[in-house]
Amino acid sequence: MEVLLTMLPLLFSNLFSSSAITAAQENGRLQTLYIPAPATGPESIAFDRIRGGPYIGVSDGHILKWEGGRDGGWTVFAAPAQRQDLPAFINSQSLFREIESILKVNIHEQFCRWEGCSSSSINLESLCGRPLGLQFNKVTGELYIADAYFGLLGVGPEGGAAQQLAMEANGVPFSFTNGVDVDEQTGIVYFTDSSIHFQRCDQMASDLRPKTVAKANLIEKPQNHHKEYQMLVASGDATGRLMKYDPASREVTVLLAGLTFPNGIALSDDQSFALVASTTDCKVSRYWLKGPKAGEFELFAELPGYPDNIKRNDKGEFWVGINREKIRLDGSLVSAGVAPAAIKLSGDGRVLEVLDARIMSPLSEVLETNGTFWLGSVDLPFLGVLFK
Repeated sequence: MEVLLTMLPLLFSNLFSSSAITAAQENGRLQTLYIPAPATGPESIAFDRIRGGPYIGVSDGHILKWEGGRDGGWTVFAAPAQRQDLPAFINSQSLFREIESILKVNIHEQFCRWEGCSSSSINLESLCGRPLGLQFNKVTGELYIADAYFGLLGVGPEGGAAQQLAMEANGVPFSFTNGVDVDEQTGIVYFTDSSIHFQRCDQMASDLRPKTVAKANLIEKPQNHHKEYQMLVASGDATGRLMKYDPASREVTVLLAGLTFPNGIALSDDQSFALVASTTDCKVSRYWLKGPKAGEFELFAELPGYPDNIKRNDKGEFWVGINREKIRLDGSLVSAGVAPAAIKLSGDGRVLEVLDARIMSPLSEVLETNGTFWLGSVDLPFLGVLFK
């Protein structure tokens, strides 16, 4: 496909280059809204029905809302209700008390301020939650959250404790809830579960790993987000699902099963189809919800890298975040040159625009609204704001 426009060819010497960010800021086109430390990784972005926000989900499980201003503008909007009892759980565990005495750290106070999957031997992310997809129902004001560990969550317009709406379908628990979108006409919520075997960070669930991956020793125990990506991709796991949740009946329906790493999801502006990112296959597929092709699943676009989230803009076009370039099992890149960080697709799958990875990478999501691009990343400690 022909690339019609390449944006902002700025030098980006490495994935976390502060010089590139500074150059973009001096150019007046990029701002960085840093997340309160030690939280990081604002993967998904959403605005509420009165265009308040943005709202983001970060590595400690919180949903944050931007209230304006350059410093101190983030406030906590919501958190998973499932972690409300965790202090009591932690206090009751002799292992945690022993670790506290050795490290001289109060886990009771710190467990929900953890940065994510790292070299830590304690998987606090799976206890605190990790929101990967956000979408408001602009009619009701409810925010829906795809949390990697707690499943599909929902919270009202005033925020607070996000309640668990669904954690299994057809008797099979969710393992890696990932993307979410809402049909505002019907209220139906569409979401993905990337695998029934893999969790986003499965340091404490190694027994769930397919034995072929362990025997092949493709990748060792994950120490960060990218290694977990590689493990899931290299395994060829095809147990992901596309599902819908009906708030009226509270029922979950499996629309598609046997998918390879389904990730982000976005509905078309007329709600006739849903686009689903397949990270393993480096492609976007279309699932028809209405019309003569309802129920059919077809290729929509091939991509030059591993896609993450998908967001539709006000024109009915789709931005696909490209989290990483294509890699071989040995870790080498499939193609040389500057990779795109995101690609905008038309309603029929044509490439309309490309965001150069040299401006900000890795990207998980691009939300375009009113001439402004909000750039989310599962790894970076800030939300990018790009002015076109």
